[in-house]
Amino acid sequence: MSELKLLKHHLSFGGRVAFYSHRSVSTKTPMKFAVYHPPQEYKVKVPVLFWLSGLTCNEENFITKAGAQMWASHHGIMLVCPDTSPRGTNLPGEHESWDFGSGAGFYVNAVTPGWSAYYNMYDYVVKELPEIVASNFNADMDRVGISGHSMGGHGALVLGLRNPDLYKSISAFSPIGAPSLCPWGQKAFTGYLGEDRELWKEYDASELVRKVRRNDIVLVDQGTEDEFLMEQLKLEYLVEACHETKFPLKIRMQRDYDHSYYFIASFIKEHIEFHAENFDKL
Repeated sequence: MSELKLLKHHLSFGGRVAFYSHRSVSTKTPMKFAVYHPPQEYKVKVPVLFWLSGLTCNEENFITKAGAQMWASHHGIMLVCPDTSPRGTNLPGEHESWDFGSGAGFYVNAVTPGWSAYYNMYDYVVKELPEIVASNFNADMDRVGISGHSMGGHGALVLGLRNPDLYKSISAFSPIGAPSLCPWGQKAFTGYLGEDRELWKEYDASELVRKVRRNDIVLVDQGTEDEFLMEQLKLEYLVEACHETKFPLKIRMQRDYDHSYYFIASFIKEHIEFHAENFDKL
Protein backbone atom coordinates (compact mmCIF):
# COMPACT_ATOMS: atom_id res chain seq x y z
CA MET A 1 0.00 0.00 0.00
CA SER A 2 1.41 3.36 -1.03
CA GLU A 3 2.00 6.24 1.39
CA LEU A 4 -0.99 8.46 2.05
CA LYS A 5 -0.33 12.17 1.65
CA LEU A 6 -2.44 14.86 3.32
CA LEU A 7 -2.96 17.69 0.82
CA LYS A 8 -5.07 20.13 2.88
CA HIS A 9 -7.62 20.16 5.68
CA HIS A 10 -10.31 22.41 7.13
CA LEU A 11 -12.17 22.38 10.45
CA SER A 12 -15.91 21.77 10.01
CA PHE A 13 -18.64 21.24 12.64
CA GLY A 14 -16.16 20.08 15.24
CA GLY A 15 -14.53 17.65 12.84
CA ARG A 16 -12.23 18.00 9.88
CA VAL A 17 -12.53 17.89 6.09
CA ALA A 18 -9.29 16.49 4.69
CA PHE A 19 -8.03 15.82 1.17
CA TYR A 20 -5.58 13.01 0.49
CA SER A 21 -3.58 11.59 -2.39
CA HIS A 22 -1.80 8.28 -2.94
CA ARG A 23 -0.50 6.05 -5.70
CA SER A 24 -3.22 3.56 -6.60
CA VAL A 25 -2.56 -0.10 -7.29
CA SER A 26 -5.91 -0.45 -9.05
CA THR A 27 -5.56 2.45 -11.48
CA LYS A 28 -1.74 2.68 -11.62
CA THR A 29 -2.13 6.45 -11.27
CA PRO A 30 -2.15 8.98 -8.45
CA MET A 31 -5.63 9.16 -6.92
CA LYS A 32 -7.27 11.70 -4.63
CA PHE A 33 -10.12 11.42 -2.16
CA ALA A 34 -11.78 13.58 0.46
CA VAL A 35 -12.76 12.58 3.99
CA TYR A 36 -14.94 14.18 6.61
CA HIS A 37 -13.55 13.11 9.98
CA PRO A 38 -16.35 13.60 12.55
CA PRO A 39 -15.36 14.74 16.03
CA GLN A 40 -16.31 11.35 17.51
CA GLU A 41 -13.47 9.72 15.54
CA TYR A 42 -10.95 11.14 17.99
CA LYS A 43 -12.34 8.81 20.69
CA VAL A 44 -14.01 5.79 19.06
CA LYS A 45 -14.23 3.96 15.77
CA VAL A 46 -16.93 5.51 13.61
CA PRO A 47 -19.07 4.11 10.77
CA VAL A 48 -18.20 5.05 7.21
CA LEU A 49 -20.37 6.32 4.36
CA PHE A 50 -18.75 6.20 0.92
CA TRP A 51 -20.07 8.78 -1.55
CA LEU A 52 -19.70 8.32 -5.32
CA SER A 53 -20.04 11.44 -7.44
CA GLY A 54 -21.34 11.80 -10.98
CA LEU A 55 -20.08 12.71 -14.43
CA THR A 56 -17.45 15.50 -14.60
CA CYS A 57 -17.06 15.53 -10.80
CA ASN A 58 -14.06 14.84 -8.62
CA GLU A 59 -13.39 14.27 -4.93
CA GLU A 60 -14.34 17.86 -4.03
CA ASN A 61 -17.88 18.24 -5.40
CA PHE A 62 -19.92 16.49 -2.73
CA ILE A 63 -17.87 17.51 0.26
CA THR A 64 -18.01 21.16 -0.88
CA LYS A 65 -21.60 21.49 -2.13
CA ALA A 66 -23.88 19.02 -0.33
CA GLY A 67 -23.83 20.43 3.20
CA ALA A 68 -23.38 16.94 4.62
CA GLN A 69 -20.83 17.69 7.33
CA MET A 70 -23.36 19.04 9.84
CA TRP A 71 -25.33 15.80 9.77
CA ALA A 72 -22.28 13.55 9.61
CA SER A 73 -20.94 15.35 12.67
CA HIS A 74 -24.24 14.93 14.50
CA HIS A 75 -24.40 11.18 13.83
CA GLY A 76 -20.66 10.53 14.08
CA ILE A 77 -20.26 9.23 10.52
CA MET A 78 -17.10 9.44 8.45
CA LEU A 79 -17.66 10.51 4.82
CA VAL A 80 -15.27 9.22 2.16
CA CYS A 81 -15.45 10.72 -1.34
CA PRO A 82 -13.21 9.30 -4.08
CA ASP A 83 -12.53 10.85 -7.46
CA THR A 84 -14.67 9.62 -10.36
CA SER A 85 -11.89 8.26 -12.58
CA PRO A 86 -8.15 7.92 -12.99
CA ARG A 87 -6.45 11.08 -14.17
CA GLY A 88 -3.68 11.77 -16.64
CA THR A 89 -3.30 8.45 -18.43
CA ASN A 90 -3.67 10.29 -21.77
CA LEU A 91 -5.31 7.34 -23.48
CA PRO A 92 -6.66 8.08 -26.96
CA GLY A 93 -10.04 9.78 -26.54
CA GLU A 94 -9.74 10.10 -22.77
CA HIS A 95 -10.36 13.84 -22.73
CA GLU A 96 -12.54 14.26 -25.82
CA SER A 97 -15.98 14.11 -24.15
CA TRP A 98 -17.41 14.80 -20.72
CA ASP A 99 -19.36 11.53 -20.48
CA PHE A 100 -16.53 9.08 -21.17
CA GLY A 101 -12.94 8.87 -19.98
CA SER A 102 -11.63 11.49 -17.57
CA GLY A 103 -14.23 12.21 -14.89
CA ALA A 104 -16.46 9.38 -16.12
CA GLY A 105 -15.12 6.06 -14.82
CA PHE A 106 -18.62 4.59 -14.27
CA TYR A 107 -17.31 2.47 -11.37
CA VAL A 108 -16.52 -0.53 -13.58
CA ASN A 109 -13.40 -2.61 -14.20
CA ALA A 110 -12.62 -2.01 -17.86
CA VAL A 111 -11.71 -4.96 -20.07
CA THR A 112 -11.05 -3.21 -23.39
CA PRO A 113 -7.49 -2.54 -24.63
CA GLY A 114 -5.83 0.47 -23.01
CA TRP A 115 -8.69 1.22 -20.63
CA SER A 116 -8.25 -2.06 -18.74
CA ALA A 117 -4.80 -0.99 -17.55
CA TYR A 118 -6.12 2.02 -15.64
CA TYR A 119 -9.92 2.29 -15.51
CA ASN A 120 -10.57 -0.11 -12.64
CA MET A 121 -12.75 2.07 -10.47
CA TYR A 122 -14.80 -0.90 -9.23
CA ASP A 123 -11.73 -2.47 -7.62
CA TYR A 124 -10.52 0.90 -6.42
CA VAL A 125 -13.73 1.71 -4.54
CA VAL A 126 -14.62 -1.80 -3.35
CA LYS A 127 -11.18 -3.11 -2.41
CA GLU A 128 -8.37 -0.58 -2.34
CA LEU A 129 -10.05 2.44 -0.78
CA PRO A 130 -11.67 0.54 2.13
CA GLU A 131 -8.25 -0.95 2.94
CA ILE A 132 -6.74 2.54 3.01
CA VAL A 133 -9.54 3.83 5.24
CA ALA A 134 -9.24 0.87 7.62
CA SER A 135 -5.44 1.19 7.85
CA ASN A 136 -5.20 4.95 8.32
CA PHE A 137 -8.34 6.16 10.12
CA ASN A 138 -10.37 5.24 13.20
CA ALA A 139 -13.07 3.58 11.08
CA ASP A 140 -15.51 0.84 12.01
CA MET A 141 -15.46 -1.27 8.84
CA ASP A 142 -18.30 -3.44 10.12
CA ARG A 143 -20.61 -0.43 9.67
CA VAL A 144 -20.18 0.81 6.12
CA GLY A 145 -22.72 2.33 3.73
CA ILE A 146 -22.62 3.67 0.20
CA SER A 147 -24.44 6.47 -1.59
CA GLY A 148 -24.01 8.61 -4.69
CA HIS A 149 -25.51 10.80 -7.38
CA SER A 150 -26.26 10.18 -11.07
CA MET A 151 -23.33 8.11 -12.41
CA GLY A 152 -22.34 7.80 -8.76
CA GLY A 153 -25.88 6.73 -7.88
CA HIS A 154 -25.47 3.97 -10.46
CA GLY A 155 -22.17 3.09 -8.79
CA ALA A 156 -23.68 3.07 -5.31
CA LEU A 157 -26.48 0.71 -6.38
CA VAL A 158 -24.19 -1.64 -8.30
CA LEU A 159 -21.40 -1.79 -5.74
CA GLY A 160 -23.86 -2.07 -2.88
CA LEU A 161 -25.88 -4.83 -4.52
CA ARG A 162 -22.81 -6.82 -5.49
CA ASN A 163 -21.06 -6.49 -2.12
CA PRO A 164 -23.62 -6.93 0.67
CA ASP A 165 -20.94 -8.08 3.12
CA LEU A 166 -19.16 -4.74 2.80
CA TYR A 167 -22.01 -2.25 2.39
CA LYS A 168 -24.70 -2.57 5.03
CA SER A 169 -26.83 0.27 3.64
CA ILE A 170 -27.42 1.75 0.17
CA SER A 171 -28.96 4.99 -1.02
CA ALA A 172 -28.80 7.11 -4.17
CA PHE A 173 -29.82 10.42 -5.68
CA SER A 174 -30.95 10.48 -9.32
CA PRO A 175 -29.16 7.24 -10.22
CA ILE A 176 -28.72 5.88 -13.73
CA GLY A 177 -31.10 2.99 -13.08
CA ALA A 178 -30.65 1.04 -16.33
CA PRO A 179 -27.32 2.07 -17.91
CA SER A 180 -27.54 -0.67 -20.53
CA LEU A 181 -30.55 1.15 -22.00
CA CYS A 182 -29.44 4.80 -21.97
CA PRO A 183 -26.96 6.78 -24.12
CA TRP A 184 -24.57 7.53 -21.24
CA GLY A 185 -24.40 3.92 -20.15
CA GLN A 186 -24.22 2.43 -23.63
CA LYS A 187 -21.33 4.71 -24.56
CA ALA A 188 -19.42 3.96 -21.36
CA PHE A 189 -20.12 0.23 -21.34
CA THR A 190 -19.10 -0.17 -24.98
CA GLY A 191 -15.91 1.78 -24.37
CA TYR A 192 -14.93 0.07 -21.12
CA LEU A 193 -16.57 -3.36 -21.40
CA GLY A 194 -16.84 -4.01 -25.14
CA GLU A 195 -19.82 -5.64 -26.82
CA ASP A 196 -20.49 -8.42 -24.28
CA ARG A 197 -23.92 -7.51 -22.96
CA GLU A 198 -23.80 -10.29 -20.38
CA LEU A 199 -20.90 -8.41 -18.81
CA TRP A 200 -22.92 -5.20 -18.96
CA LYS A 201 -25.54 -6.85 -16.75
CA GLU A 202 -22.99 -7.12 -13.93
CA TYR A 203 -22.94 -3.32 -13.77
CA ASP A 204 -26.65 -2.64 -14.31
CA ALA A 205 -28.82 -2.20 -11.20
CA SER A 206 -32.02 -3.05 -13.10
CA GLU A 207 -30.49 -6.45 -13.88
CA LEU A 208 -28.81 -7.03 -10.51
CA VAL A 209 -32.01 -6.64 -8.49
CA ARG A 210 -33.37 -9.67 -10.34
CA LYS A 211 -30.77 -11.94 -8.77
CA VAL A 212 -29.60 -10.20 -5.58
CA ARG A 213 -31.57 -10.42 -2.35
CA ARG A 214 -31.58 -7.84 0.43
CA ASN A 215 -33.86 -7.60 3.44
CA ASP A 216 -33.18 -3.94 4.17
CA ILE A 217 -34.59 -1.04 2.16
CA VAL A 218 -32.58 0.70 -0.55
CA LEU A 219 -33.45 4.42 -0.62
CA VAL A 220 -33.58 6.45 -3.85
CA ASP A 221 -34.55 10.12 -4.21
CA GLN A 222 -35.42 11.48 -7.65
CA GLY A 223 -36.52 14.96 -8.73
CA THR A 224 -39.53 15.15 -11.01
CA GLU A 225 -37.99 18.07 -12.97
CA ASP A 226 -34.67 16.32 -13.53
CA GLU A 227 -33.61 17.17 -17.06
CA PHE A 228 -32.02 13.72 -17.49
CA LEU A 229 -34.84 11.63 -16.04
CA MET A 230 -36.45 10.29 -19.20
CA GLU A 231 -33.54 9.91 -21.62
CA GLN A 232 -30.65 8.96 -19.36
CA LEU A 233 -31.71 7.72 -15.92
CA LYS A 234 -34.32 5.15 -17.04
CA LEU A 235 -35.55 4.62 -13.49
CA GLU A 236 -38.79 3.06 -14.71
CA TYR A 237 -36.84 -0.10 -15.63
CA LEU A 238 -35.30 -0.31 -12.17
CA VAL A 239 -38.67 0.23 -10.51
CA GLU A 240 -40.29 -2.41 -12.72
CA ALA A 241 -37.57 -4.96 -11.93
CA CYS A 242 -37.90 -4.28 -8.19
CA HIS A 243 -41.67 -4.65 -8.39
CA GLU A 244 -41.40 -7.97 -10.24
CA THR A 245 -38.89 -9.41 -7.76
CA LYS A 246 -40.31 -7.72 -4.65
CA PHE A 247 -36.95 -6.08 -4.09
CA PRO A 248 -37.12 -3.58 -1.18
CA LEU A 249 -36.64 -0.34 -3.09
CA LYS A 250 -38.04 2.87 -1.62
CA ILE A 251 -38.11 5.52 -4.32
CA ARG A 252 -39.27 9.02 -3.46
CA MET A 253 -40.21 11.30 -6.34
CA GLN A 254 -39.47 14.81 -5.11
CA ARG A 255 -41.77 17.28 -6.82
CA ASP A 256 -40.15 20.07 -8.88
CA TYR A 257 -36.55 19.21 -7.92
CA ASP A 258 -33.89 18.88 -10.64
CA HIS A 259 -30.55 17.05 -11.03
CA SER A 260 -28.38 19.57 -9.21
CA TYR A 261 -26.57 19.70 -5.89
CA TYR A 262 -29.33 22.00 -4.67
CA PHE A 263 -31.50 18.87 -4.79
CA ILE A 264 -28.90 16.78 -2.98
CA ALA A 265 -28.42 19.42 -0.28
CA SER A 266 -32.18 19.51 0.30
CA PHE A 267 -32.38 15.81 1.26
CA ILE A 268 -28.87 14.82 2.37
CA LYS A 269 -29.92 15.06 6.03
CA GLU A 270 -32.50 12.33 5.48
CA HIS A 271 -30.03 10.11 3.66
CA ILE A 272 -27.45 10.38 6.42
CA GLU A 273 -30.18 9.64 8.97
CA PHE A 274 -31.17 6.62 6.86
CA HIS A 275 -27.63 5.24 6.99
CA ALA A 276 -27.24 6.09 10.68
CA GLU A 277 -30.39 4.11 11.49
CA ASN A 278 -29.02 1.13 9.59
CA PHE A 279 -25.68 1.36 11.37
CA ASP A 280 -27.45 1.41 14.73
CA LYS A 281 -29.13 -1.90 13.90
CA LEU A 282 -25.77 -3.69 13.47
